[in-house]
Amino acid sequence: MAVAKKMLQFMESGSWIRKMFEEGARLKKIHGEDKVFDFSLGNPNVPPPEVVKQKLLEILNKDEPNLHAYMPNAGLLGTRSALSAYLSGEYGVAIESQHLVVTCGAAGALNIVFKSLLDPGDEILSPTPYFVEYAFYADNHGGVLKTVPVREDFTLDLEGMAEAIGPKTKIILINSPNNPTGQIYSESSLQQLGEIMSRKSREYGHAIYLVSDEPYRKIVYDGTPVPSIFQAYTNSLVVTSYSKDLSLPGERIGFVAVSPQADDAPNLINALSLANRILGFVNAPSLMQRAIADLQGICVDVGIYKRKRDLLAEGLLQAGYQLTVPPGAFYLFPRSPLKDDVQFVKLLQEENVLVVPGSGFGGPGHFRIAYCVDDRTIENSLPAFRRALVRARDAS
Repeated sequence: MAVAKKMLQFMESGSWIRKMFEEGARLKKIHGEDKVFDFSLGNPNVPPPEVVKQKLLEILNKDEPNLHAYMPNAGLLGTRSALSAYLSGEYGVAIESQHLVVTCGAAGALNIVFKSLLDPGDEILSPTPYFVEYAFYADNHGGVLKTVPVREDFTLDLEGMAEAIGPKTKIILINSPNNPTGQIYSESSLQQLGEIMSRKSREYGHAIYLVSDEPYRKIVYDGTPVPSIFQAYTNSLVVTSYSKDLSLPGERIGFVAVSPQADDAPNLINALSLANRILGFVNAPSLMQRAIADLQGICVDVGIYKRKRDLLAEGLLQAGYQLTVPPGAFYLFPRSPLKDDVQFVKLLQEENVLVVPGSGFGGPGHFRIAYCVDDRTIENSLPAFRRALVRARDAS
């Protein structure tokens, strides 16, 4: 067989998110779009702010020389300068342009970080539930993903994290606001995590890096703050994208920011820039780099997502589901009424409701609902959610 055995294994165990999305497409052909309630894919349905379109048109209409030319692998200097000016206030530390690498989205950012930091056999430690592709990214660069369950309310289990850190731990990877739970890790918990990592770094004689994946940083509700990891720990990096806050997932634009206080920061930045090139990203798209330079601080109307969250959460709670109302992102992660979350997801599927089992995120006993959908989809799905819950209770 021509395909690598590892890839065959990956395809077999591939993302539940895509599997359910594809199943939704199949059911829509059979029953019609309005009869299928697809909550499988976290694809933003709020349009980008109008200023994004205007900025792109302005750039194209300038007829600027070398608009589409090669550039430094780390990104256009003007873009990195604009980012550094904004992020210094956002993160509470003096970030300069040389601390930034513009990337092909958060996925590209994570891959160049792992390429730059991991030696074969090094371990990445992540709270679970977690975004399923982290394990694939780790494997891309010879790393091994290890996980530590979070607490009942999806906050960090700091004692569990401390126990799990070992001599091969090179990176602790967090995602806040979190996919799939929507939880935000508090300033206190990050400070304690930083203290643990400092102690363990001294114990094992090498730096352990804190990497925070933050594409949902601005999708937060009720004024909940998202603390800066740079103020909690020096050997830290932020990776993010504009997929959610500007509703631009298809444009693949993001960045890596390295703490100015990180050990050997200049070499790390150079490694990130080289990784950008040799992994084939080379650099992020030039048009989008020019656009985001003037879009710092701009965000979609988060109130739209809050309305959707409240509509769905209230409907599910009234029906009898158990869930923690999340402070960020656009997901709910209710407890499955059946011990086997995959079985319950299949039961929902029989009601034409498409969600993703928590097992796909390392969080068995739950299921993920991506509520970045039309309000009518939420409203019309609630009777189906109620029927599925009744059927689950009858079966248990």
